[in-house]
Amino acid sequence: MRLLRLLLATFALLLAAQSAQAERIVSSLAQHQVFITSQFGGLDLVLFGTVEREDNAPPRKDRYDLVVTVTGPRETLVTRRKERILGIWVNAASREFVKVPSYLAVMSTRPVTEFADQDERRRLQLGLERTLLPQMINNDLGDVARDDPFRQAFLRLKMQRRLYVEKEDGVTFLTPNLFRTTIPLPAVVPIGTYDVDIKVFADGELVGRATSAFEIVKVGFEQFVATSAQNHGVLYGLTTVAFALMTGWFASVVFRKD
Repeated sequence: MRLLRLLLATFALLLAAQSAQAERIVSSLAQHQVFITSQFGGLDLVLFGTVEREDNAPPRKDRYDLVVTVTGPRETLVTRRKERILGIWVNAASREFVKVPSYLAVMSTRPVTEFADQDERRRLQLGLERTLLPQMINNDLGDVARDDPFRQAFLRLKMQRRLYVEKEDGVTFLTPNLFRTTIPLPAVVPIGTYDVDIKVFADGELVGRATSAFEIVKVGFEQFVATSAQNHGVLYGLTTVAFALMTGWFASVVFRKD
């Protein structure tokens, strides 16, 4: 009897695994490298793809929903809170955010609350509010309550610079299976590798997942300056000082009054 129950449980797990893998996402980016030059003013990177389903799989009761999450290189930075003391604004408190995404964009077909329950949203970190942002607090590393003022300020500053983006109607299905979205990249977007995570939901559960990536690189004179500053710091500093002195001398000659 115990063996029979074990076989039935194993069979049920196999059926669940086959059902979970019934959907396959085939996606492509318009370009896998974005080049930063002095004229770069930002762009919208197009992502498109299809949700493919096995021929013998039973039909879904509900439509597909997608969540596309784009994560940029990790960085550590400090958020400071200013207070006015004796008429002067000073830094009163600070919070260090450790290895958080320098860029984060979340696009979905509709609000995630309409197709994923609370536990699923928390487990998969769907949306900016549910994304983990590790912080150093009293020598302890961890995230805090979503209404924490430092966390809210961090999100607000990132969103003002368009480095954190959330669009609840950012993914469009052109056909029942063909989807399209755009990834907004501002002019101040950091260089590095960006991970793209695509999740497809149906009937209230995650039924498929795929990943991709693209790279943002500097080219031309900007890349030469960045490489020189990183690899030859002393020489770069001396050259900068010399150039500043020459510029000041030239301006004094041109605009001097006899």
